[in-house]
Amino acid sequence: MKALVYTNPNEIQLLERPYPTMDQDEVILKIDSVGICGSDMHAYHGHDPRRKPGLVLGHEFSGVVIESLSSNFKKGVRVTGNPLITCGVCDYCLQGRNNLCSNRTMIGMTRPGAFAEYMSIPAKTLITLPDDMPLDAAALTEPAATAVHAINLSMRALHRPIQECRVLIIGGGAIGMLTALLLKNFGVNDLSVAETNALRRESISRHADCKTIDPISAAVIENNYDFVIDCVGTKLTRKSAFESIKPGGVIMHVGLQDWASEIDMRKLTLAEITLLGTYTYSTADLIATVNYLNQGAFGNLAWVEKRSMDDGAKAFDDLHRGNTSSAKILLKPS
Repeated sequence: MKALVYTNPNEIQLLERPYPTMDQDEVILKIDSVGICGSDMHAYHGHDPRRKPGLVLGHEFSGVVIESLSSNFKKGVRVTGNPLITCGVCDYCLQGRNNLCSNRTMIGMTRPGAFAEYMSIPAKTLITLPDDMPLDAAALTEPAATAVHAINLSMRALHRPIQECRVLIIGGGAIGMLTALLLKNFGVNDLSVAETNALRRESISRHADCKTIDPISAAVIENNYDFVIDCVGTKLTRKSAFESIKPGGVIMHVGLQDWASEIDMRKLTLAEITLLGTYTYSTADLIATVNYLNQGAFGNLAWVEKRSMDDGAKAFDDLHRGNTSSAKILLKPS
C-alpha cells in the first residue's frame, strides 16, 4: 500500500509499505480522509523526539472498517476514532479522563498512523458516525475535540458566562480557527484572533466572522481580555497572553511549540489570574464533537482544503512555508 513516511527532518515521502496486520480486537480501516496536524508539522521539522524517521504520521482520520477481529465493529462501518490508545484501568481512565491515561500510546507516534491507504487500530478507540455525516467532516473530529475540551475546561473557571466575555485567541491555525467557530456558535461576539499570517487572517475573518489582529504590527492591549486562549505556545505568545489578560481573567494554554519559558508570576498572583493547561480530549469530548460537527456547530467547513495523498509532500512544504490560507489540509488516499 502507499503511505506517507517521515524520512528525515523537513522530508516526507510517498512510499510502499506492507499492508497492516491485526491483533485481537483490532480492525483495519480503509482511510478516507486524514488531516495534517500541528504536531505532525512539529515532527516533520525534527522537533519531536518521540516521532522518529521511518514513521507513518497522521492521527486525524476517518475511514471505513474493511476487516475486523472485533465483535463490535463489522465490515462497512464508517468511523473516526481516538488516536490515543488507553489502558482503561488506571485511575484516570476510570475517572473518565482517559486523555491523561498513565499507559497511553498513540497512532502516528508509537505505531503507524493514518497517512496511508490502510491502518490497523484497536476497535475500542473507534466512534461510529451518523449515517448522513460526510467523512471529510468526520476527519476534523480530533482537532475540533481539542477545542471542545479546552473550552469546557475554561468555562468551569470563568467568573461570568462565556457569552459575556471579551475573548482573544492567539494563533489562527486549525485549533485557533475551530475554537473561534465554536465560540461564535456558543454566542461569543466580542472575539479577536491574533495571527501573523495574512492569508490566514483573511480566512478567519471571512469564515469565523470575528476581528483579527496582526501581532507583528499591532501592540498587545494590556489588561483587555477576560479570556485568552494561546493556541501557539511560544515564549512570546505566553508573554502576550499574560499582558493582555484582565485581572481575574482566565488563560487557557493549548499550544506547545516551546516546552519552557518564564511566566509573569507576579501578575498571576496579584491579579488572581487563572492559568490552565489542556491535553487533547476525552472519548466523551470526541463523541460530543462528532455531534457538533454533524449539527453544523463549526460552520460549513469551506475553509478546509482537500488534496490527494500523492500531493502530501507538497502539502507539508506549503504549510511549512505559510503558502496556504487554509488552517487545515485533508489528505485523501487515492
